[in-house]
Amino acid sequence: MMCVSRCLLCVGVSLVPMAIICMLSNILLLLPELDIHFLLEGHVTREATWATGMWGSGFLVLLRARAFVETSRTRGCCAFRSQMLSQVVYSCVCLLAAGSCCWVSATGLAQGPLCLHNTTTGTTWGVPLKPSDGHSGYLYNWTLWSGVCLRPRAVVEWNAVLFSVMGGASALQTVLCAANILNSLLGLILGQGFCHNKVSPVSV
Repeated sequence: MMCVSRCLLCVGVSLVPMAIICMLSNILLLLPELDIHFLLEGHVTREATWATGMWGSGFLVLLRARAFVETSRTRGCCAFRSQMLSQVVYSCVCLLAAGSCCWVSATGLAQGPLCLHNTTTGTTWGVPLKPSDGHSGYLYNWTLWSGVCLRPRAVVEWNAVLFSVMGGASALQTVLCAANILNSLLGLILGQGFCHNKVSPVSV
């Protein structure tokens, strides 16, 4: 079914740049100030260390995107239907992977970064901007963005931008994967020849 194949190809190609964006964003989240010693010392935001942007919306989605592109070239009714069944499963896996990255990104954005900050007993590493009964969170109060975290420098802006980018890219991936599930089911039910059932002109 040509329309199904085109949709598979479009989804596969579209997922590639989003997967690369998620991987790069997650890598940068692990390197505040572009310095690896924060990661080595365990002073990196928890949600960034889960690396869902690398293995979930990144590497796993890249593998499935390649499968989508290759399947779009499948010919033959039986082979096509078999591939469509596989694509339903693959799309569900991608949907879960991208969805988990989106959820982790939203959580990391809402909780705020791990950083060195002042307390009544001195400086300590923690998550001072996490929403609590005292305040609704730093996202609604930009005055908290500067002066609360001492190290890494500008970590609040760093995390906010990168988690937003990674969350947005993974959210788009979930939409595309959900659409691809419907597309693959359509191909499974209707088969490859649905758009080819046309009368060919008789050659003289």
